[in-house]
Amino acid sequence: MYLPHMLDFIKNVEATRAARLGTEPPRMTAEEKQAVLNEFHPDYSDNGFDTIKIGPNTGQKAPKELCELLHSHSKLTGLTLDLTRTDLETDVLIIGGGGAGAAAAIEAHHAGANVTIVTKLRMGDANSMMAEGGVQAANKDTDSPQQHYLDAFGGGHFAAKPELLRRLVMEGPDAIRWLDDLGVMFDKHPDGTMITTPGGGISRKRVHACADYTGAEIMRVLRDEVAGLGIDVIEYTAALELILDESGQAAGAVLMNMLTGQYLIARAKTVIIATGGAGRMHYHGFPTSNHYGATADGLVMAYRAGANLLYQDTIQIHPTGVAHPVQLFGALVTEKVRSLGAMLINAEGEAFVHPLETRDVACAVVLRECHAHNKGITTPSGHGVWLDSPLIDMIHGPGTIQRSIPGMLRMMLNYDIDIRTSPILIYPTFHYQNGGIEIETDGYTAAIPNLFVAGEAVGGIHGRNRLMGNSMLDIIVFGRTAGKNAAKLAKSTAIGRPTIGHINTYTEKLNETGLTTNILSPILLPNYVRNVNKQK
Repeated sequence: MYLPHMLDFIKNVEATRAARLGTEPPRMTAEEKQAVLNEFHPDYSDNGFDTIKIGPNTGQKAPKELCELLHSHSKLTGLTLDLTRTDLETDVLIIGGGGAGAAAAIEAHHAGANVTIVTKLRMGDANSMMAEGGVQAANKDTDSPQQHYLDAFGGGHFAAKPELLRRLVMEGPDAIRWLDDLGVMFDKHPDGTMITTPGGGISRKRVHACADYTGAEIMRVLRDEVAGLGIDVIEYTAALELILDESGQAAGAVLMNMLTGQYLIARAKTVIIATGGAGRMHYHGFPTSNHYGATADGLVMAYRAGANLLYQDTIQIHPTGVAHPVQLFGALVTEKVRSLGAMLINAEGEAFVHPLETRDVACAVVLRECHAHNKGITTPSGHGVWLDSPLIDMIHGPGTIQRSIPGMLRMMLNYDIDIRTSPILIYPTFHYQNGGIEIETDGYTAAIPNLFVAGEAVGGIHGRNRLMGNSMLDIIVFGRTAGKNAAKLAKSTAIGRPTIGHINTYTEKLNETGLTTNILSPILLPNYVRNVNKQK
């Protein structure tokens, strides 16, 4: 329920609604976009960053929270482990139980490999499960993968690795067919053709959705397929470090049972990191829409073993997270709400940005309204502006909200806020890890033979900003790619003597650099005892 002073500000939204209907603010020019990004988006500020002082990315900047992990010691430092024993042996070891890990497992299984998934929480406890808006793919006659490429390349500030983005868009239509064939219940017209909608920075209607629970529906199907194929899944088991062999090949991982603390040695011919994002690190002090286990584990393990990171200084702060009620602080308000016509409105009832600007631009403008223009609404957690959701039913007809974003409707109704008649109070939330481990087109890391990466742990697919729907596409495209290629490579791979000597080498370099810390990583779960600011 909104507080009394918030209800007073809603009157300003209602007073201007009729005049705003059908008259969206103009698109910003390229110069205007860059100016607002430079001034208000955290990626463009020196605040909140440190310089990496060890490893392949030495001298580059990263969020302070990530630097703290990269400058920390392994949880295995000082322990004596018998690497000659084998608690688990498999062809393809997949670390992570989200969409990318599941897609990889399915394809590796079909390629004839023995596959094991290990996940520190439950299978499906991942950002994939929480995705709402949809999946981009250019599979309509009015669209093309080439146009999809241009949209995504420009939206990512022309920084994506071209070969990765090309694979993403060219295999997009097949990814949708694959999901459809598996049984994902996409929104469709009565004749069976798929309904597609627009999104920020997207020049065609190419977002395929399942109402506003697309990720949950995709994970339902992928999880069932993994179970139906009999693929081994070991839950509540975290990977702590990669195991290499004497020639530097990925050869497994040291695992830990999250319930008992027992260490396990997993041997594998190939390894796929699919550990997801970092939202629970709360970079720059933002709230997050991420699931509880999103703590950058894969980045830390791969980096310590010698993998290169790419664009680790960029994150996606989604412009619309819930600002009130406090119980939902940081929860995602899907971009689909804006694609259906809801406008961003400040405390004075003004529409201050086109609803479908790219996410980084919209985020920066919301921060400007709240912190520079002083046109935000005060909340118990900080500030917010309005997302005028009642416009949706006014534009498309009564029942559109109930039909198109039922999850959002139910979530807010739980707190006596009916988004059919009242706007949503929003503030930016840490949503996606744009940067991550650098991979080649086939999903492998050049620095570590036999190591593959898929999903949000990858850097370079989207450049320095991601468009709506491209993350749910990349977990399928690159998850499938990693699974196929890891299975193929496993057939011809011979693994030598296992070692975790790279951990000792890393520790020595930390000491040489004079980096002292009591932090052990990966941290696996967020530590909310430490002092984390709630907002920027």
